[in-house]
Amino acid sequence: MQGAARLGLVSALLLAAACAGIGTSRPLEAVTGDRSVRLEARTTPLGPVGATLADGITFAGGLTLRGPELHGLSDLKIDGDTAWIVSDFGALVRMRLVTDTAGRLTGASSAVSRPLVDPDGAVLTPKPRADAEGIAILGDGSVLVSFERDHRIWSYGRQANARPSPVPHTEVVFPDNGGMEGLAASGPDGWLVLGEEGGGWVCRPGGCAALPAYPAIGADGFRITGADRDPSGGWFIVERYFEPPVDMRARVRRLSADGTFGPVLIALRPPASVDNMEGIAAVATPTGTRLYLLSDDNDNPLQRTLLLAFDLPR
Repeated sequence: MQGAARLGLVSALLLAAACAGIGTSRPLEAVTGDRSVRLEARTTPLGPVGATLADGITFAGGLTLRGPELHGLSDLKIDGDTAWIVSDFGALVRMRLVTDTAGRLTGASSAVSRPLVDPDGAVLTPKPRADAEGIAILGDGSVLVSFERDHRIWSYGRQANARPSPVPHTEVVFPDNGGMEGLAASGPDGWLVLGEEGGGWVCRPGGCAALPAYPAIGADGFRITGADRDPSGGWFIVERYFEPPVDMRARVRRLSADGTFGPVLIALRPPASVDNMEGIAAVATPTGTRLYLLSDDNDNPLQRTLLLAFDLPR
């Protein structure tokens, strides 16, 4: 195939299946319990160029995840050595993260998946009801999941072992495919909610309050796709810039308790290992904080499901 034709085909494939909102769907088996799923985790370098890390930040290992249930992964949080992950296709996936003696991320194993259900216990379907975009684990172990298209946040109880019940979220009307992408714990009983195209709120069982200093989203094309609490206070956020066929960028910043953005800590662009970065998790370590970034491959064979680790000093 000639170069121009090949580029046109690549552009069409990516544009059809990988623009920030994807209309594809994959059927889930009508089961509600955990089941083992195939997982292949290949070590992946960050690359010699294309990554800019603030002073003191180091790359701590990367993986390319492969398996029939590991597509459309949109957010993660870490509990011990276990990653809790939600997907655009209405699945809750868990896997154990493997590190070497130096603490670097070197593998993943023991993956299980279950379909997310509605309050009646029915498997979520079709895609507009099942499009999970954010996950948070609160202090009492309750697992919250945010959805877009049909915008809502549900609590699945401790360890996600209960039928879901709705919890408060902002009453702002979100675009169909630009909903509550950022979801993270806040304090002992609250949760942070960030809209992909703007807006930040801290919610509790009694309602939500806007972050007073939260800025409007800029005109540079970056959109917020994930958040997690910073062990030292406030939160970390990941922002994604996605312009097919070849321009995929991401950056990580801090977000203060009042909604002020900090400077860029991690910036990724090709040819570094980067894709449609949507998930972020932060874990306290003896020397600072370990950050994990996860990409959503949009169930597109031209993309990758990446899991990257970075260490931030105290």
